[in-house]
Amino acid sequence: MPESILSPDTRYGRILLKLSGEALMGEDKYGVNSDTVNRIAGEIAAVHKLGVEIALVVGGGNIFRGISGAADGMERATADYMGMLATVINALSLQNALEKTGVATRVLSAIPMRAVCEPYIRRRAERHMERGRIVIFAAGTGNPFFTTDTAAALRASEMGCQALFKATKVDGVYNTDPVKDPKAKRFNTLSYLDVLSRDLKVMDAAAISLARENNISILVFSIHTPGAFAEVIRGNGTFTVISEKG
Repeated sequence: MPESILSPDTRYGRILLKLSGEALMGEDKYGVNSDTVNRIAGEIAAVHKLGVEIALVVGGGNIFRGISGAADGMERATADYMGMLATVINALSLQNALEKTGVATRVLSAIPMRAVCEPYIRRRAERHMERGRIVIFAAGTGNPFFTTDTAAALRASEMGCQALFKATKVDGVYNTDPVKDPKAKRFNTLSYLDVLSRDLKVMDAAAISLARENNISILVFSIHTPGAFAEVIRGNGTFTVISEKG
């Protein structure tokens, strides 16, 4: 990486971070909480300073969730396109917060909207990352009926990422919801097939299958724990690894 030197205690040189839209809400009921976005941007910037090349995919559930719109009677494709536009809003918010920390950032959208961001072109995205810029992929895959989890696995595969980091509200994958069940068991490791066969809701089946086909490990950790992202990059802290062997 010409722009930075990878810290020797860092396990990954290029990764993709998947953030849910809900992670940006903070304590609010909807929308983007500026304090929360700034804190998350600080966590990402800290990892970037370690020399890690970072790509981001962010969801849009804090603004509009396509599948919920479809459940309310809206045509599913239209609802999904609205959800994609919501991810662009979140991506621009993250870009603004990251650049306030001094990190050069580019938003690339699968739905072209040149007035606000660049269109997604794989080679352009790779070049941005090689130059030390954080790249935020917006608008999912650009197609309805695919989640932003699938978009994350797709972009991680296209960018040649060594791992996909899934930022959640809890510190890994549990057998039941740890918020509701105090006896829930956290897994340290899982195989892709374990996730699919147990129907664990960490990511949708298409995303898990795509990661498996391209041998991309998935690390699930809590974005709400201060410093957790940098710790997991170093192989420390609490998280769950999903891989071929488990």
